[in-house]
Amino acid sequence: MANVTPHAVVWYIPNQIGYLRVLTALISFFTMPNHPMFTMIVYGISCLLDALDGTMARKYNQVSKLGAVLDMVTDRSTTSSLICFLGVMYPRWCVLFQILISLDLSSHYMHMYASLTDGNASHKQVGKESSKLLHWYYTRRDVLFTICAFNELFYMGLYLYGFKRFQTLGLSIVLICFPGYVFKQVANIIQLQRAAMILATSDAKEANERSKKQ
Repeated sequence: MANVTPHAVVWYIPNQIGYLRVLTALISFFTMPNHPMFTMIVYGISCLLDALDGTMARKYNQVSKLGAVLDMVTDRSTTSSLICFLGVMYPRWCVLFQILISLDLSSHYMHMYASLTDGNASHKQVGKESSKLLHWYYTRRDVLFTICAFNELFYMGLYLYGFKRFQTLGLSIVLICFPGYVFKQVANIIQLQRAAMILATSDAKEANERSKKQ
């Protein structure tokens, strides 16, 4: 069996899908101010490809740390960028959008870091004893996809609502997706708290071990 080179990993099929996600997201950033429907399509493609890269990784046995990080970074970057634009569209709600971005970024970064510190190969490995809600959220692909879709569609609905001719459609999307959106924010808060406790537990263990050696 031939050795796998770093270059080969960079061009794994799921990683190529990740690069396409980045490209479509970038295109949507440039079109957001003036082309709402085109933006919805391109941004939507970027989000839908998120469900494809993992499937391809498992199908072709091309799971990689690069792919996992690329997926996480792309998810956070696209969502944060859309929320930033919403801050421009709705300046009176800018502080709320800043809080939402901070919660999203901090909870996912701390969750991934804590998972690796705790010896897990993936941030999606959450035991029932740790958090039943997060275990259900991360181990059920259908639940994960649905909640993430509602979260993105909620923000996309707010985006459409900022254009007078699409306000009815935008409001309908927001109302339909609101329950799933709230679930996602609750999950973010729980995983932030869980990550903090995992890291604090690790710190306490190391501090106690140092005390024994003194």
